[in-house]
Formats: sequence, C-alpha cells, structure tokens
Amino acid sequence: MHPRILHNGQIIESNAHTASVGQVGLLNGWGVFSTIRVMDGVMFAFEKHWERMSHDAALMHVPMPAAEAELREGLERLIEANEAWNATLRVAVVRNKGGAFQAPHLGRDFDVVAYTIDLNNWGSSARLGVQPHGRHAASPMTGLKVLAWSHNLAFLEKAKSKGYDEVVLLNERGEVSECTSANIFAVKGERALTPPMSSGCLPGVTRRLLLEDVHVAGLMVEEKPLRLDDLYEADGVFITSSTRELLRVESVEGRAVGQDDGVRRRLHEAFRELMREYVSRQRERGAGRRGLPTAPVL
Repeated sequence: MHPRILHNGQIIESNAHTASVGQVGLLNGWGVFSTIRVMDGVMFAFEKHWERMSHDAALMHVPMPAAEAELREGLERLIEANEAWNATLRVAVVRNKGGAFQAPHLGRDFDVVAYTIDLNNWGSSARLGVQPHGRHAASPMTGLKVLAWSHNLAFLEKAKSKGYDEVVLLNERGEVSECTSANIFAVKGERALTPPMSSGCLPGVTRRLLLEDVHVAGLMVEEKPLRLDDLYEADGVFITSSTRELLRVESVEGRAVGQDDGVRRRLHEAFRELMREYVSRQRERGAGRRGLPTAPVL
C-alpha cells in the first residue's frame, strides 16, 4: 500500500488510527467497494464504478457520498498525494451505524476510505482451479460487490496452495459463474461467451465494457450459460478485471484448455484503444491533477 490514504475527504498517513470497533460495517463487512485502474493519472471508467457502487449500496442500505464529483475529487487528490499515476486504486464506503454493537461516539453514518497500490504483474496467463458451490445464484444479494469478501479470499488461498492462480466458482446448478476477482469468457469460433448475471456473477466493469462498448469486426461478445465442459472444449478461455484487463487462461483444474488466442488478442487490442481514448478525453476535460506524466503509458 502507498503511504497515504483518503479518509472522509482528508489525505492522511496510511498508519493513522482511524478505525473504531464500533463501526458495524467494519466488523460485519457492511459496505461496498470498487477497484479502479489508474492510467496516466486518470481513473479509467470511473463513472461505471460509481454507478455500480451506488446500485449495490442502495440494495445493501449503505449511505453513499452525495455526489459523484465529490468522491472523484477526493480520489484525484489521493492519486496526486501518492504520485500513483499508473496504479490500482480501491475505494470503500463503510456503514458506521446499525445494530446493538454500534459505538455511541460515531457521528458519521458512513466512512469513505481509499488507498492505492502498485500495479500487479499478472503474467501472461492464468491457471485456474475449480470451486463447486462457490456462488449462490438464487440469493437476493447475488451480484453485489460488498466488503464481506473473506469467502473469496479463502477460496483463492486454497487454490493457490494447489498451485493455481485463480479459481472458477460454480453455482448451485453446477454452472460456471466467475472467479473470485474476475469474470470469465470462453471463446467458440468468433464468439466470446460469458456467464449471464443469472449465474451469480458480479457485473464487472471490464465485462460490461466488452459487452457494450468494445466492437471488433467479425467478433461477437455475448452472455451464455456455461458449464465446465464448455471451458474444456473452448477454443480459448480468458478472464477479465480492472487490473488484469483480458488475461489468457492456460488450464482449468490442471487440464489444458484451448490455446487459440486470436479472439482474445483482438478484443484486448480494441479494449486498450478504448482505454487510451477515455484517458485522452478526460485529460482534455481537465480530469486528474498537476504533476501527471506528459505522455500516456499504454
């Protein structure tokens, strides 16, 4: 983690004591969060992250900042303070009140906390394990990105102990849902197929952009229910997230999957062009702050 964090609009040192045992959201995972890619000082697709957080917060009864611009401005100051021009940023909104163990001294209904870290090197491919019943698609809270994340961390730790990089989570119907922190796609011919929301997956921002905004002639990106056999029989498999972008999958549960990487590479090229255009537009509008690099990294 970089040395400074954002806490309720203030830039403070990351080792400052800001948490309270009486914050119900802290002890119960009652809050929402998002992980954002910072490129050339610009938070890529910030509007979509804000939209998803606001949607999830409403369903979870988590208060949110009054305005998107208010949160954006604070996060830009954090990026500047850490000089995190090309980094990963995580922002969380934590509910403070509710229930018998609420601290009497807390005046705020919620806390906003954000921090940045260096970009992770994910390598050129990923090896996936498999976790049955890793998602409950029928849950009314399915698809929400909330602070109660320990089950994902446990699934991932178990997979890594077996030599995998990530893990495919199956739902109660045995369908492929997603990974612990990534969506998944199977390539069949000129089609890139990803599980629908009814599978229990999270609506990842990269997934959404591929479905709605990335267009490559001759290629189709669609939602379709998938099972493990669809991954094994696919021409290629890849996973997506804000920090991984589009990462090729090498194997699933030790079994090699199709290695035709042409569709993923073409989609990734178009996705990166979308990223570059977004950053350029935001810079032209004055997004970001002083001290930014003079040329895009990508």
